[in-house]
Amino acid sequence: MTHAHDLGPNAYGRAFALAIALNVGFVVVEAIFGWRASSLALLADAGHNLTDVAGLVLAWAGMLAVGLRPNTRHTYGWQRASIVASFANALLLLVVMGMLIWEALHRLRAPVPIEGATVMTVAAIGVAVNGATALLFLSGRKGDLNIRGAFLHMAADALVSLGVVAAGALYLRTHWTWLDPATSLVIAALIVLGTWSLFRQSLHLMLDGVPDAIELTEVDAYLRSLPGVEDVHDLHVWATSTSGTALTAHLVIPAGYPGPAFFAAAARALHDQFEVTHPTLQIETAGLDDNCAPSSARSPSQRPTGS
Repeated sequence: MTHAHDLGPNAYGRAFALAIALNVGFVVVEAIFGWRASSLALLADAGHNLTDVAGLVLAWAGMLAVGLRPNTRHTYGWQRASIVASFANALLLLVVMGMLIWEALHRLRAPVPIEGATVMTVAAIGVAVNGATALLFLSGRKGDLNIRGAFLHMAADALVSLGVVAAGALYLRTHWTWLDPATSLVIAALIVLGTWSLFRQSLHLMLDGVPDAIELTEVDAYLRSLPGVEDVHDLHVWATSTSGTALTAHLVIPAGYPGPAFFAAAARALHDQFEVTHPTLQIETAGLDDNCAPSSARSPSQRPTGS
């Protein structure tokens, strides 16, 4: 039957390249001045931005892998690589934030003075760099988990940098040495909260879960409403990538093969209503529920009458 395939994030190659270049440059600046100013908040944010660079590289690699053509060994191509990249990105960020929390707690017990003006200046640069990077992915954040992950990370970084600016200003007024590690803890907590959703969703998709945007009962109801359909069974929906969704279902139609127009209309509706990009429908004249045993070979008499 007809399949609908979207270009997805392929137009974001330049955005990834520019974002990586901007963030690598900023990591170097932030690390140098964070070390000179004895600011754990700046060093922590530099480490976080370094993981963002790694995350952007992973996301870009996953996006490029999606474009590789299918072959006899990978019949879907490498589409799943974008989901793996999203999961690795989230996992990497959570591990680094755990290390940051440990170091911040240690610094709270033995705080050291910082150079507040330097911290404010570098963090202000971070607001500009991360804000500009977030804008590169603004338009694609709703259609792809990789792009949304990149956008959320950069937008969160911009907000975190604003917090560091505020902490530096407050330190200049109060000289409270605990402000820097306390700010680091707040940064880590915000990032963990923002990353958890990405981690949960990517893990869910890796385990062939139904994408969050799709309500399976609504898909089932739509298929049952198609002309001539008396029953629907073995309905499966899963993500082939962070921007692609596959569907398979057995439709019981006693009248037999419904014709090409039936499949074309169903494919359009599944794409437009549920964002399914790769639908496959098997037509049965009676309810043959074989529990979709994937390892058992079908005899010629068991082959679908139409698809």
